[in-house]
Amino acid sequence: MTVAVDAAAFSELASGFAGELVRPEDAGFDEHRRVWNGSIDRRPAVIARCTGADDIGAALLFARRTGLPVAVRGGGHSFPGLSVCDDGVVIDLAPMRAVTVDPEARTVHVQAGALLGDLDQATLPSGLAVPSGIVTHTGVAGLTLGGGIGWIMRKHGLSIDQLASVELTTAEGERVVANEAENADLFWGVRGGGGNFGIVTAFDFNLVEVGPTVVAGPIFWPIEQSPQVLRFYRDWIADAPDELMTIVMHRKAPPLPYVPAELHGKLIVGVVCCYTGDIEEGERIVRPMKRFGSPVLDLCEPKPYLEHQSMFDPSFPPGRWYYFRSCDVAELSDEVIDITVEHTRRIQSPFTSFPIWQMGGAVARVGENDTAFNGRSVGHTFNINAATETSVGFDAEREWVRDFWTALKPFHTSVYVNFLMDEGEARIREAYGAEKYDRLKTLKRTYDPTNLFRLNQNIPPD
Repeated sequence: MTVAVDAAAFSELASGFAGELVRPEDAGFDEHRRVWNGSIDRRPAVIARCTGADDIGAALLFARRTGLPVAVRGGGHSFPGLSVCDDGVVIDLAPMRAVTVDPEARTVHVQAGALLGDLDQATLPSGLAVPSGIVTHTGVAGLTLGGGIGWIMRKHGLSIDQLASVELTTAEGERVVANEAENADLFWGVRGGGGNFGIVTAFDFNLVEVGPTVVAGPIFWPIEQSPQVLRFYRDWIADAPDELMTIVMHRKAPPLPYVPAELHGKLIVGVVCCYTGDIEEGERIVRPMKRFGSPVLDLCEPKPYLEHQSMFDPSFPPGRWYYFRSCDVAELSDEVIDITVEHTRRIQSPFTSFPIWQMGGAVARVGENDTAFNGRSVGHTFNINAATETSVGFDAEREWVRDFWTALKPFHTSVYVNFLMDEGEARIREAYGAEKYDRLKTLKRTYDPTNLFRLNQNIPPD
């Protein structure tokens, strides 16, 4: 049953709202309430599609007056669907997608509704980029506020490591700027602390040189070679230069044109590379991996960075049913490799595809206490993902994820907050560590003492 919305309060909101207000009876409601994870099905009372800070402030005032819960949507990629809620107000930033590049200053101003693809399309013609994620329909806001891991992080750091300033609207509707010189405590907190302290309406990033051509792409082997491939890979990356970033993938080979028909539906292991330096040097660096064992498909070659950035888009489209569990590990020990191979062989869905991220490099050289992000010294991040087209088979794949994650539990060191599902306060504390978590709680008491922004990986003020 849909909650009744106070008519007078809604009328006051509508009177000065420049964007679009969508309610359950309105055309477009089902379209605008959908998020990336198709397993999430929630019906808000009001979707406030904001055009700027004035709209955001008005929507927050409406939520405070009515007592309705607030969800904030950037790109809608929150794994557990925290960017939409039942019977509450969704503050939708999707109309706010402007990206303004200053190539000479090497900076970019990004509104909070922009997607990674918007950002890349704007910056890369100048041979510049912001370190970001690996799926271009991910929102800039959610990715950045959790830290931001991606293809060039080992060379240029996390997204937050190139973040210069943010504009933010507090729970009380106050607009503030946070950077190293102004509201430095808040700036520390938004670099990893998520949306706990307010709604970031815009980001200012420093830009770094990238490509435009990189040596990148996957190399695949049959699953039978996975134990040997992973052990060789472990040794190969031990002294990898910062320019090299890799992700290990396990999945069933998809029926795509560039995949030989005899591989379709068969389990494979892949090492996906991205070398962001001299092309000849990159080809030399990746050659040992390309020549190991008996690859069944090798697509690692010079290509536009923009093309590589969108490579995983078809593997993680909106609307599929997704379930994740994640953990960081110190290393790919023999035990971790054996557990990985054992559980990979149990994959049933043709859409399940999970990455193991190589960490280190520039990420690890930023001081652990310089930002709220935790786990800069980890070796690898597992993001164990199950995906099905619909609810059919979803329960079985979800149990596969849980079993795999549990088997790795003796090797867990921490967890990346952007990869959490709805797992409770203990896991959020684990994501930050006890000391940072307590510091974040203090910050929460300052900027959101009533916990209005609680539909997130929440850090309660009490």
